[in-house]
Amino acid sequence: MPSALIEIGLPVALIFIMAGVGLSLKPADFQRVYLQPKSFFIGAACQLILLPLLAMAVIAVTGLTGELAIGLFILALCPGGTTSNLYSYLAKGDVGLSVSLTAVIGFITPFSLPFLTAWAIGHYGQNNTLIEFPILKAWLQLIVVGVLPVLVGMAVKAKWPAFAKAASPYISWFSVAVLLLVIISICFKLGDKLVSYVVLAGPSVITLNLISMLAGFVVAHTLLHCATQTRTITLEVGLQNGTLALLVTTGLLDNEVMSIAPSIYSLFMFVSAGLFTAWVTKGPSKSSSG
Repeated sequence: MPSALIEIGLPVALIFIMAGVGLSLKPADFQRVYLQPKSFFIGAACQLILLPLLAMAVIAVTGLTGELAIGLFILALCPGGTTSNLYSYLAKGDVGLSVSLTAVIGFITPFSLPFLTAWAIGHYGQNNTLIEFPILKAWLQLIVVGVLPVLVGMAVKAKWPAFAKAASPYISWFSVAVLLLVIISICFKLGDKLVSYVVLAGPSVITLNLISMLAGFVVAHTLLHCATQTRTITLEVGLQNGTLALLVTTGLLDNEVMSIAPSIYSLFMFVSAGLFTAWVTKGPSKSSSG
C-alpha cells in the first residue's frame, strides 16, 4: 500500500470530513442537548453503547476471530460523519439531530476509541500475533484530525457562511474519493488472500450493519414515536466514519487484515442506507408523529 496514501492522504481526508461537519454546525445544534435531551441521548446511547455491544454479539455469534474481529469492533466505535447527515436529509429525517449527534459524538470518540481499541486487541487478539496499540499517540492524532477541524469548520461557517455552504459538497466528494483509494490499495496489498478474508468477514459485517439499523429503528420508534427522529437515529447507528476506522487500522496499527471489516462496511452501508431511505420516502409523505 502506498505509504503516502496512508500517512498523508488518510489523515487529510479525515480532516476534510470533520471540517465538513464543522461547516454544517451552528451553536444552536449544541443547544439540542438541553432543548431536546430525550432524542439526543437516545441517539447517543444507540451509537456509543448499543452499537459496540451489537458488534461484540455479532463477533461471538459468527465466530469472527483475531484481527478481523478487532477491525469490526474498531469500526463500531467510530461516530457517524457527513454521510449520515446527508442521508438524514435525503430520508426526510431530523437533520438537526443528525448534525448534533455527529458533532458531539465526534468530540467524545477521541477519548473512548483508544482505550476500547486497546481492550479489543487484548480480548480478540490471538497469542501468536503481537499487536501494540499506541494509546497516547492515537488520542493525540484523533484530537488533531477529529476535533480541531470541527472547530475550524465552525469558525469558517461563522465568518464566511456562503463559502461554507458552497464548499461542503466538494469536501464530501473528496473524502469519499480518498476512502475508495485506500480500500482499493488494501485490496491490492492483500492479493490472493483478499477473497478468503472477505468471505470470513463479510457475513459479520453485513449482519452488524443490518442489525444495528434495525435495533436503532426499533429503539427510536418505541421511545420517541417520531418518524423523522427515528429515521435519523437509524441512519446514525448504521452509517459509520469508515475513514476514521481505516486511520486506526492502517495508519496507527499498519494492519491490512484489520482493515477488511471497515472497508466492507464502508461500501455496504451505502447500499443499506440507500434502501432504507427509499423505503421511508416512498409514496405519500408520512406524518412526523407516526
